[in-house]
Amino acid sequence: MELPGEALHLKMAPIERLLELKKLAHKAKSAKKAGVMALFYPSNSGETHLALILRKTYKGVHSAQIGFPGGKYETEDSSLLETALRETEEEVGVLRDSISVLKHLTEVYIPPSNYFVYPYLGISKSTPQFILQEEEVEALVEVPLAHFMDDTVKVTKTLTTSYATNIEVPAFLLNGHVVWGATAMMLNEVREMLKELL
Repeated sequence: MELPGEALHLKMAPIERLLELKKLAHKAKSAKKAGVMALFYPSNSGETHLALILRKTYKGVHSAQIGFPGGKYETEDSSLLETALRETEEEVGVLRDSISVLKHLTEVYIPPSNYFVYPYLGISKSTPQFILQEEEVEALVEVPLAHFMDDTVKVTKTLTTSYATNIEVPAFLLNGHVVWGATAMMLNEVREMLKELL
């Protein structure tokens, strides 16, 4: 299946951010890189879920935000896919060998932290035994597939970000959490692909 790509990302990006994305895109060669995993799995009830994490509160632009398991590319990683698998194992305890990676998704540039994020779509055929990394992960957010695909989860929220005050941003409301920015952009691509399949 072809990736829907950046057009789907931009639907979930705040307008102010779009200009910033264009302005900073030429600096991409100096950007850091990260790999993240959109991980689907069966819950104990057999219903398909998506694993997201609530990050710890810290001094940084992504403090206390919802995101995918994943993190920064390290020189010992052979690829960004290995980064995503390693970080998923470290952050939520899902063994890399238990994840079947179906596809790489469209990368997203995050201006506030100067990162290119490379997402991957993976599945675990069994219910994972999640073990959270206490230093980085506040909570696991297990989103039922039916909830994720419900059109009512797409909302608009007024937020104060690291680069703007009281701006309206498109977001997803998942399990009571407002998911916006780069994570929402990547989720929008995943959601559109699933719509074509389901």
